[in-house]
Amino acid sequence: MENVLEEVLEAWRTNNRINLFLIDRISNEGMRCTLSPRGGRNVVRQFAHMHNVRVSHLKNRSGDLAEGLYQFDTYEGPDKETLKGHLQASSERLETFFERCITGSGKARPLKKGVIPYLGYFISHESHHRGNILLTLKQCGHKVDQASAYAIWDWEKM
Repeated sequence: MENVLEEVLEAWRTNNRINLFLIDRISNEGMRCTLSPRGGRNVVRQFAHMHNVRVSHLKNRSGDLAEGLYQFDTYEGPDKETLKGHLQASSERLETFFERCITGSGKARPLKKGVIPYLGYFISHESHHRGNILLTLKQCGHKVDQASAYAIWDWEKM
């Protein structure tokens, strides 16, 4: 069981490192890009949405772990350091959540299908938004450099 826990936590940590890595490689102008003509989420708000989804799930499935975590308003556009700080904080709380689910310690209620499918849900959700972010940046002329675009797929090094 301990090996499964470490693998789950490493998968989650890698996912979070990719988000932080990407934020560092996007210009401030790029963070404001959107493809929505009606004011849909720009790049920074897509990252903020990822954090908010984490917090919402924690509130519903392990309420004490959500305590003290900030949730962004719908149209809030934080600076990169603030955004990274909140993503790191929610990531660490989710690590505790996954640990509770696997070890049976503390309050934690994963999906009915289990903790690993729940981990898959979170990584899929955030990967979906990273894809949207990369497309938005490309279409708006703020494409990330090629080395960074490939680096997010090298989980052995990330």
